[in-house]
Amino acid sequence: MLQPKLSNSEPNHNGSYPPEYVNGNSPGENTQTGGVDIQQEFDRLEEIILSSFRIPLTGRTLVDEEKLLEQLDFIRVSLPSIFQEAAVILAQKDEILLEAEEYGQQLVDAAVAKRAQILAESDIIRQAEKDAEQLRRQVQQECDAMMKETLAEIEQKRRACQQELEEMRQTAIAQAQEIETGADEYADRVLEGIEQDLKDMLRIITNGRQQIRVDRQSQQNSHYQRHK
Repeated sequence: MLQPKLSNSEPNHNGSYPPEYVNGNSPGENTQTGGVDIQQEFDRLEEIILSSFRIPLTGRTLVDEEKLLEQLDFIRVSLPSIFQEAAVILAQKDEILLEAEEYGQQLVDAAVAKRAQILAESDIIRQAEKDAEQLRRQVQQECDAMMKETLAEIEQKRRACQQELEEMRQTAIAQAQEIETGADEYADRVLEGIEQDLKDMLRIITNGRQQIRVDRQSQQNSHYQRHK
């Protein structure tokens, strides 16, 4: 059943290249990975059958026996390598699982470290907030104390100014009273002088009138005696 592999530069006896060497590659060879895609080879086998000539009215198909056998031989030869690859994959399963477990543990460790870092940062933030609140309260207390002290000083100065103003008012009242008393005394002295002057003038006037009356009476008596 097995056909000897032909060179990709030499055609087979019917003048066509064998199916295992198309474009310099075997039909099942994966040009990217170098492995055999068994599913693809079965698809090729199905394509050979479906593309063969159908006998009308019979439901039968004429299949190129040589191509069919070559494809089957290639699949038969390729199966051991596929099984070998599967065995290699199974052998590597434990290693892959171990690597996956180590990677998962690394992720867990990283998550734990990140959580610890977040908790530490949270503790730092909480401590900073606590310190900030304490500082705020201290500043508030100092501000309140300074405000009370300032208000007390302002009240003390206000009372001192009010007392000083009261003393100045009392002094002004006393000085006004003193000035008023002095003015009254001065006015009284001035009026007293005027009154004395008026008395003297009244006495002079009275004496003058009396003298006028005496002189008039003397003139009348003298005139009366002359006419007797």
